[in-house]
Amino acid sequence: MKQCSVIQKIEKEQLKTNIPEFRVGDTISIHTRIIEGEKERIQVFTGTVIALKGGGLSRTVSLYRVSYGAAMERVFTVHSPKIAKIEVIAKGDSRLAKLYYVRGALGKAAKIKKLLGKESMAQNQQEQDDEPAT
Repeated sequence: MKQCSVIQKIEKEQLKTNIPEFRVGDTISIHTRIIEGEKERIQVFTGTVIALKGGGLSRTVSLYRVSYGAAMERVFTVHSPKIAKIEVIAKGDSRLAKLYYVRGALGKAAKIKKLLGKESMAQNQQEQDDEPAT
C-alpha cells in the first residue's frame, strides 16, 4: 500500500495543470518542443482528435489531419515535458469515442460537425474576453 501511494504522489507532481478540456472530434493544436543540437524550437501540429486513451500520466491523444493530400496521424502523450502548449481550435460534435473511420474517408464522409449551441457560444465568448484589447 505504501508503495502505491509513493507512485501516486510522484505522478501527481508531474501532471500538467494548464491542459484545456477537449474531447474526441475537437480540433486542437499541440505545440511541441523540438531540440536539434543546441537549438530548441516549437513545432505546431493541428489536427482532429480521433482517440483519447489512458488516464493520468499515461493519457494519450491521437490527432489526424490531411495536409497537401497526404494524411498524417500522430499520437501525443498529454503530460509529456516535450509538450509546450495545447490549444482548442474548434469543438466537434461526435457520438463515438473513437473516430477511426475518418482515416480512409474523403470529402464529406470525413467531415465532423462543429458543436453549436450554448457550450460553443460560451467558449467563443470566453476566448473573446481573454484577448487583450488592441
